[in-house]
Amino acid sequence: MDGAVPEAAVAIPPHEDTVIAFDNVSVVRSGNHLLRNLSWQVELDERWVVLGPNGAGKTTLLNLATGRMHPTRGTAYVLGERLGRTDINELRTRIGLTTGQLAERIPGDERVLDVVVTAAWSVVGRWREEYDPLDEARARQLLGQMGMGGLLDRTFGTLSEGERKRTQIARALMTDPEMMLLDEPTAGLDLGGREDLLGRLTELAEDPDAPAMVLVTHHVEEIPPGFTHALLLREGTVVAAGLLGETMTADNLSKTFGLPLVVERRGDRYTARAA
Repeated sequence: MDGAVPEAAVAIPPHEDTVIAFDNVSVVRSGNHLLRNLSWQVELDERWVVLGPNGAGKTTLLNLATGRMHPTRGTAYVLGERLGRTDINELRTRIGLTTGQLAERIPGDERVLDVVVTAAWSVVGRWREEYDPLDEARARQLLGQMGMGGLLDRTFGTLSEGERKRTQIARALMTDPEMMLLDEPTAGLDLGGREDLLGRLTELAEDPDAPAMVLVTHHVEEIPPGFTHALLLREGTVVAAGLLGETMTADNLSKTFGLPLVVERRGDRYTARAA
């Protein structure tokens, strides 16, 4: 039967500090391989960037990491729980997530403070829930950390794109997650907004008490300093994976994007252009 895993092939559960453990994972839909034989492991203290062109499998990878999709073949553990054999709703409460799709679900008339505090109940849009004063205090602290402390009573619909992104990151941190997944967090931002957000993500990445982080992007310029590892994808397969400095080479990126590239590193920032 397609997708069945023989009992002898079931992987041993990963170490408690391993937040993602994918072993020979394939995802097949309508005969098309969205991911093919992908193995990948993320540890608690690591900050990964996932790079690749459109159609590389980045969204599918995130959907696996959030439990929204299960592998067709192979084994996938997230926060020590094997996908297909765990309560997905409970698992999702342990993961902080920022995506464009989530932003679209937030009511435009929702107060900024409520956008964040409602994460405590895993809902979007405050209704009649009762929140502990400690919840509101944490939401205020996180919004202040993201430079949003003066905009608590503004409505989400009146915010700039950069302010919306920072509000979403505060929301993702609200439940003190064990892992954060950031799907193109700087997409749609102007240069100032991008650099401001990258600075805040750098502070988060360098905080030893912050959760493990996985950031998806198309652009090497959008890799925040403080990130430690990179996974490069093309057509659902791994081109390269490992420590950031060893993986972000012109050869690897050229294979990833199907174009000869020149890659430069200045300090902790990268740039890439056609050769």
